[in-house]
Amino acid sequence: MKRTILAAATATLLATTAFAADTMKNPMVGGAEMYADKTIVENAVNSADHTTLVAAVQAAGLVETLSGEGPFTVFAPTNAAFAMLPEGTVETLLKPENKDQLTKILTCHVVAADVMSEALVGMIEDDGGVHDVPTVGGCTLKAMVKDGMVMIEDEQGSLATVTIADVDQSNGVIHVIDKVLLPAM
Repeated sequence: MKRTILAAATATLLATTAFAADTMKNPMVGGAEMYADKTIVENAVNSADHTTLVAAVQAAGLVETLSGEGPFTVFAPTNAAFAMLPEGTVETLLKPENKDQLTKILTCHVVAADVMSEALVGMIEDDGGVHDVPTVGGCTLKAMVKDGMVMIEDEQGSLATVTIADVDQSNGVIHVIDKVLLPAM
């Protein structure tokens, strides 16, 4: 009898899990569908909220890298986040002579791992409330949870909020943030 109940419960759990996995979708970003079988770049170009980020990635020559195998976790600032920078900053950074500085800023938004929010929150808890996040650009970000939201602190002490988490990609994950993360100057 126990075996029959266990078998029925297991079958129900597997059927429910298969149904949930089949119906689960990535969140919409910038009014566009995000597809788990596409790369970070392939999805980002469709987001109306990330046109500045896409232009910056192109200007920095990072399209091929972020289209590569990965895995990558990208903290993706929105157009509104870039607009909060001092006037003229984005235009200046997009100039060819500032490519190194732009590349440094962008790569400080990229982690060489596939880190979903549940895992990140677990690391934050394991580290007593603040988890150091080393980036491919050589920056160390600090992740924390405040008021139920995952926050990312850059090397200048500015806090960004993850506004859309866990946008699954074929080569990693995107977490949309509301500020541009800057390296120490």
